[in-house]
Amino acid sequence: MSRRPNFGGMGMGMNMQQMMKQAKKLQAQMEQEQNNINQQEFTGTAADEMVTAVFAGNRQLKSLKIKPEAIDPDDPDMLQDLIIDAVNKGLTAIDEATKASLGKYTQGLN
Repeated sequence: MSRRPNFGGMGMGMNMQQMMKQAKKLQAQMEQEQNNINQQEFTGTAADEMVTAVFAGNRQLKSLKIKPEAIDPDDPDMLQDLIIDAVNKGLTAIDEATKASLGKYTQGLN
């Protein structure tokens, strides 16, 4: 005759309650950290600040500044490249801040 483990005891229920409480606490901490990131501004610049892209932490572009000397009618590709570079650097800054802030919660989950 095999015996089944008894999972209905008080000890298991208390541990589950503690685990749920801890999970809710961690979720609240992560939400607060994400809110802090969303409140920040992140800047990406290209070629001696010829183009500057400013983002909110939620990845929304807030401003894009282009110096007049970056605008060469004979070379529109250069301006496009500068914009892409500045935008990518701004987004990378957000990603790095998010990883630094929230990485402690997600280590080992990948």
